[in-house]
Amino acid sequence: MQHKASAVIVASDPFLTARARQFAVLAARNNIAMVTGTRDFTMAGGMISYGNDTADAYRRAGLYAGRILKGAKPADLPIDRATKFELIINVQTARTLKFEIPARLLATADEVIE
Repeated sequence: MQHKASAVIVASDPFLTARARQFAVLAARNNIAMVTGTRDFTMAGGMISYGNDTADAYRRAGLYAGRILKGAKPADLPIDRATKFELIINVQTARTLKFEIPARLLATADEVIE
């Protein structure tokens, strides 16, 4: 018996993110839903992404760097972690793959791509 995946989860990694469009094309060609942790994949054609808000992460990194530049010792600073997350849904991809996204999920999305 042969089984086929109907979805794939792609890790958030700079190497993979740089190839977001290639992943989206492969997923669409094989009728596979792609779920990721970064918006790049969803903007390229993936179905859903849920992960930290990249712009907020860069802003927080800048604040952290600013503290170091003002004389704070990095070893004395607390570990910073993401506090803002975003859910992005590509409805066009979902329709193509014949996935029905529940209205409740759409209502909670930070961004819906039509």
